[in-house]
Amino acid sequence: MLTIQNDKFMLDGKPFQIYSGAIHYFRVLPEYWRDRLEKLKAAGFNTVETYVCWNLHEPKKGTFDFGGRLDIERFIRTAQELGLYVIIRPGPYICAEWDFGGLPAWLLKDKNMRLRCNDPVFLGHVSDFYAELFRRLAPLQITRGGNIIAMQVENEYGSYGNDKKYLNRVREIMLANGAEVLLFTADGTQKSMIAGGGIDGVYKTLNFGSRAATAFNALEGIQEQMPKVCMEFWCGWFDHWGGKHHTRGYQGILKEMNAFFDQGAGFNFYMFHGGTNFGFTAGANHYLRYSPTITSYDYCALLNEYGGYTPAYHAVRKLMHEKQGLPLGELPPEPKLQSIGKVHLTEQTGLFENMDRIGEKHYSPMPESMEYYGQNFGLIYYKTTVHGAYGMCSMMLRDLHDRAYVYVDGELKKTFDVMKPDGLMKRIMKKDGLLLNIKNDQTELGILVEAMGRVNYGEHLTDRKGISAVNLNLQTVMDYEVTTLPLDNIEKLDFTRGAEKYPIFFRGTFKADSKAECFVRLDGFTKGVLYVNGFNLGRYWKKGPQKTLYLPGALLKEENEIVVLELEHCDKPVVEITDKHDLG
Repeated sequence: MLTIQNDKFMLDGKPFQIYSGAIHYFRVLPEYWRDRLEKLKAAGFNTVETYVCWNLHEPKKGTFDFGGRLDIERFIRTAQELGLYVIIRPGPYICAEWDFGGLPAWLLKDKNMRLRCNDPVFLGHVSDFYAELFRRLAPLQITRGGNIIAMQVENEYGSYGNDKKYLNRVREIMLANGAEVLLFTADGTQKSMIAGGGIDGVYKTLNFGSRAATAFNALEGIQEQMPKVCMEFWCGWFDHWGGKHHTRGYQGILKEMNAFFDQGAGFNFYMFHGGTNFGFTAGANHYLRYSPTITSYDYCALLNEYGGYTPAYHAVRKLMHEKQGLPLGELPPEPKLQSIGKVHLTEQTGLFENMDRIGEKHYSPMPESMEYYGQNFGLIYYKTTVHGAYGMCSMMLRDLHDRAYVYVDGELKKTFDVMKPDGLMKRIMKKDGLLLNIKNDQTELGILVEAMGRVNYGEHLTDRKGISAVNLNLQTVMDYEVTTLPLDNIEKLDFTRGAEKYPIFFRGTFKADSKAECFVRLDGFTKGVLYVNGFNLGRYWKKGPQKTLYLPGALLKEENEIVVLELEHCDKPVVEITDKHDLG
């Protein structure tokens, strides 16, 4: 068992130091878990750290999924087979640039829900999930013959709140469900963060990406004569749509690592291997404005998105072996890449033409959020009829948090986008509206809302998707037919129905002779979602920085189907499957 004696860790009675790398099992296909873990071991690390994504494990209240790429037990056991220890960060909140910080969307159906505080309703849901989760984790602890050596209580809580009763309740729930290993918290280096996120009797770690030589000074007067650990050493950073792709030279990383070694400090590389925000799992930030995260979670990590070695990997590996007096052995092979070429998408059908097949209808006097209707991800369409010739009037949408397309009698009139730099001020001034001249006795209004990712960090965490009202001048428009479109059932599309307007699904096929890795370029497309063999690879957007989507070779067959949902415009329905990874 991992214990603390004075300022050192002891593992089974022997001195031990944490040299860890982060790999999130849910961002990597299980076919690649062993390869990524072998490369972690080969780089001189002794531990792997992972978050736990509550939202995917419990997509509906009381419905649990621990299979396939969510088989956390298999991931942990694979690490043990390779001689690696495991650090688990079970949340319930994880941030991680993951949709809603890993919290399940169904929590937001309750309009009185209070997140991450000593609220009995929220903690009741946490307790129910932990009962299922720890039934799987508890037997894998080092105290029971497994390899889990430590678990985190909550996550960076001092960046959000200061409810000590809540933090202690989370710890109590963990203990009640069989947690026996070292418990810890992790917070930023500001005194307020450590004070808000720490609790008595629980070991405190820090998160930072630079100034390792002095960063631990933040613990002076708070935690003395204890081993030092940076639980998130940020070796890179994540990207937002419309921003730049972040990179970091490895010389700066080596400087910080030497500072760790000089102090006898442990560390967890965040990320060792970032992986991919497949499907609609990417989150968003909201400071001055809403900024959604891209599909790739490359993070400028030591292994790139598809598991390839980077110059930083080789430099860090050399230093890790030198500092530990370990011989350099052979490395696992590089991933094999392939270029398949251009694929013509010869079939097409419209989203509106298929709503009865892939959507579910609801009726409401007022528009409600996705979560109200039990929807986690995708699109939602609100339709209503205005009776009477209103003349000139201003149309406003209330509580739109990301992006909406407004249709009048089936014609696209405006795209509302809160990502625009001036979007916040316009909404404050009530100027970001649509001027309509309603002349007919019956006018159909349609609002298609795209969920671009729930906020995963900070004060705007309660991020419901959809809209709450439509106003024409001062009048609230009522009586809606609402169609939820989670886009998880594209096999039901009918491509004989054609398409009159966007959004449009395009479909094509291609052959693959191998299961080597590749990437999909969508240069002629604007914005949408990509599926291969029914698997949602994630969002694409012409504004970048990401130019290709990673297509794991493990998904490929001899004959393959590709489907693109284009929301706005396509110059030419042709994609290219290439061996070039382009993140801008």
